[in-house]
Amino acid sequence: MSETTGVDRTDPYTLTPEGIKEPPVGWRASFRYLGPGLILSASIVGSGELIVTTTLGAQAGFALLWLVVFSTFVKVAVQVELARWTIATGQPALTGYNRVPPRIGRLGWVNVLWMLLALSKLLQVGGIIGGTAVAFSFLLPIGGDPLGFTSLLVWTSVLALGSIAMLYSNRYSLIERGAVVLVVVFTTVTVLIALGLPLTPFAYGAGDVASGLTFLIPAGALGAAVAMFGITGVGADEITFYTYWCIEKGYARWAGPNDGSDAWVRRANGWIRVMYKDALVSWVIYTFGTLAFYLMGAAVLHPQGLVPEGNGMITTLSRIYTDTLGEWASVVFLIGAIAVLGSTMWAAIPSWSRMYVNLLATLGVLDWQDPVARLRWIRVFTVVLPLLWAVCYLTIQSPVIMVQIGGVMTGVFLVAAVIAVWYLRRVDTDPRLYGGRLFNVLLVVSSVAIGLLGVYSLLQAFGVEIG
Repeated sequence: MSETTGVDRTDPYTLTPEGIKEPPVGWRASFRYLGPGLILSASIVGSGELIVTTTLGAQAGFALLWLVVFSTFVKVAVQVELARWTIATGQPALTGYNRVPPRIGRLGWVNVLWMLLALSKLLQVGGIIGGTAVAFSFLLPIGGDPLGFTSLLVWTSVLALGSIAMLYSNRYSLIERGAVVLVVVFTTVTVLIALGLPLTPFAYGAGDVASGLTFLIPAGALGAAVAMFGITGVGADEITFYTYWCIEKGYARWAGPNDGSDAWVRRANGWIRVMYKDALVSWVIYTFGTLAFYLMGAAVLHPQGLVPEGNGMITTLSRIYTDTLGEWASVVFLIGAIAVLGSTMWAAIPSWSRMYVNLLATLGVLDWQDPVARLRWIRVFTVVLPLLWAVCYLTIQSPVIMVQIGGVMTGVFLVAAVIAVWYLRRVDTDPRLYGGRLFNVLLVVSSVAIGLLGVYSLLQAFGVEIG
């Protein structure tokens, strides 16, 4: 921190001329600057893919395969546009959300809605911790019954306390490296899944895939499809916290403060192009994972009439391979499930901690630009949130329902995020940083699709049945 200015020149949330760095050109030079998207991938390939997507495949078969690809792809444009604003301004999402009128006291209406989303996410992330605890309990049951309360209590406690211990420092480099390891593990698992299914009696063919590309939603599957669209790919929470990781990686700081010069525009556009590459790599990773888990549900569980429910979710999912390859395959599956669900926990704890603290800053509880106070509060939530999530799971003990509730609320908040993105684009983003014509078309399509999702979710909330 400078003694004369009181500015921390190493804080990624503080833009100074000393922090400027020229952007790389091309994929090879850009590769070492990727990272926020890997944290995003670690978060995404978890609750949505292993639980909701597999459950939807079990319910609908191959019929909704097209929705998997559409769901992961269509929301990326909103994610990228919000990150573009962040690189241009150096500000994270909730600071921007609070600028969107009208305001309710000190809070903008988008942040008020975000508070409701956060409450529903206590259930969703609680379901993730629960699913991970169940997988650990099956690998090493404590007290006899792997689904007994004693074993689940011990493993849930171990997960919550272990996560707190590992993530308490909240160093970006640690979070990114952990995400990379987990992404490598679950990507390997999904490759094995994709290659392994054709070797079982539940092999699928080109005809099955073609039947899933008819752009139809079977009767009775609309609610599950909406939950999947809300939670797979980038959801409202991932779109929001991606901005924090873009800042902490350094994209905004390296672009420097906006002095209106052509040099700043060139640097900012250069780092935005790096962010594009980062978002593309993460999209490829989590789309492949989503497809693999959907195929698991459609090819194996659907023909047998098996749908993952309650604490038996892991048992049902593991039957994909144990029924055909033997009990040894269950161990491989459980390790994969732990990596997939654990990766979501790894990314969720520091991400949600930052968002909660940013909300408190908008309420005037702390100065967001004070790195010491910011880190102190982030560490408080790093301790509190895993404990709350663990209590939620131990109270309800139904991971599938818990995750699906969070998915529906995510769909509602996505609409508010889209409105905020368009407002910030018009008010704050330098037009010289706008994307090209193709991107702008995709942004419109993405916004309309998310808007329709929000309307459906609201109608469902008020008991209006559609489809």
